[in-house]
Amino acid sequence: MCRLLIVFILFSTIFSYGQHHLTDDYESIEDKVITWRRHFHEHPELSNREYKTAEVIANHLESLGLEVKTNVAHTGVVGILKGKRDGKVIALRADIDALPVTERNDLPFKSKVKTTFLDKETGVMHACGHDAHTSILMGVAEVLSKHKDKLNGTVKFIFQPAEEGPPPGEAGGAKLMIKEGVLKNPDVDAIFGLHIRSGVDVGQIHYKPGGAMAAVERFTINVKGKQTHGSEPWLGVDPILIAAKIIDGLQTIISRESELTNEAAVISIGKITSGVRFNIIPESAELIGTIRTLDPKMKTHIIKRMEAMVSTIAKAYGGEASTTFENFTAVTYNNHQLVSMMLPTLEKVAGKDSVVQIKAETIGEDFSYYQEHIPGFYFYLGGKPKNTLKAPLHHTPDFLIDESGLILGVKALTQITFDFLNN
Repeated sequence: MCRLLIVFILFSTIFSYGQHHLTDDYESIEDKVITWRRHFHEHPELSNREYKTAEVIANHLESLGLEVKTNVAHTGVVGILKGKRDGKVIALRADIDALPVTERNDLPFKSKVKTTFLDKETGVMHACGHDAHTSILMGVAEVLSKHKDKLNGTVKFIFQPAEEGPPPGEAGGAKLMIKEGVLKNPDVDAIFGLHIRSGVDVGQIHYKPGGAMAAVERFTINVKGKQTHGSEPWLGVDPILIAAKIIDGLQTIISRESELTNEAAVISIGKITSGVRFNIIPESAELIGTIRTLDPKMKTHIIKRMEAMVSTIAKAYGGEASTTFENFTAVTYNNHQLVSMMLPTLEKVAGKDSVVQIKAETIGEDFSYYQEHIPGFYFYLGGKPKNTLKAPLHHTPDFLIDESGLILGVKALTQITFDFLNN
């Protein structure tokens, strides 16, 4: 009993240090975090092209006295902060890339960046909140660097490029970071990350133990028909018609063959390319889409049925079709023990009523690849603008967050670090 009491008192002392001795640091860092976020938002860069973003990050980490590595997985930055005493190693990860989206918001720091993406002119926008994640982690690094004498262990700050996926033909993202040794030297014991959500109220943290986000497969279907004049379709084989039948058929795999009471699953077509002229039935069509699954057996079944169905439908209409698959993310799996260990930390920081357990979602996140190697915990941070009934969605031109929610992210990751290393 006496030993348990000593452990409890020790933990309480460490915990209260983080809670009460960092107030001034949080107050001084909040404006900086918002300023950084606005800078990154105004100057977004696409995956594997985050050169200026990486430069700002590296300069900041170096100014704090951290050991800094650049050009990791092309444009990634890693900072290492060593505590006063040896101990465990914790990694904190933020993604730094933007999206090929043209912003519609009327903000003083609105993105006006233009580029060519896959041969199309487009704007560039932080339409998913990676600018917020980067700024939050820079803030955490500054706060922790001031109190490294209170840390028993090492903190590895991972600023990762290409979370949205590297350009075609390139490697990148978490997979390449891991391949280049980001979890080694020193070896990481656990990794944490967060994602701001425009639909979650500011001040709230949402989490899910176990499978939290879906495995994502990218697929391409190539349909081959026979070209003919639009006035004489009977002389050819219409690949556009076949494509339409394939799209319709694929949805039956979800609605009629997948056990949705077990886990959710989704098949979506995001791009169709075919034809060059209004009066020519073309020779071919290409469909590109995604499969989202939370259960490995369901994923295997869906892929197997897609391969069979696509070729069969095409053959039934006189054509040919084949499907290729590319893994995009694994299941984002939050280690149960790690969640149980750190849940009291989140509740202490945000308030017990503001930390909410949710159901799994079918979005994907390449943070999942880190979790295949070490225990990890990834949670959502509220960013819903105040007095807003329905917030603009992620990956849209209207995406918007309330910056007053950023400081909670700083507090959460900072306190997680203290409690994980010192407990």
